[in-house]
Amino acid sequence: MPQIDITLSEGRSPEQIRDLIHEVHASVLRTVNTRPEYIRVVVHEVPRTHWATGDVTLAEMDTAHSTGTKPPPRTDDNGGGRPADTEDQE
Repeated sequence: MPQIDITLSEGRSPEQIRDLIHEVHASVLRTVNTRPEYIRVVVHEVPRTHWATGDVTLAEMDTAHSTGTKPPPRTDDNGGGRPADTEDQE
């Protein structure tokens, strides 16, 4: 029984999600020897504030893009300007 898990950031319409499910289901049906009723497609939508790349959330990227600025990198609390995730690399 194939199960396909898809993780997306929030923001798509129910119609877009339904189309995605349909297309993935059809693709799996074409390529895997299984019955249609055995195919499971699960879509997980993640809030843009809960998804980060390089310690910048998608929401922060959206804001920076809409204002034409670059999101600042996060730093540790000691004021040294060092990225927070590099402390243990010294």
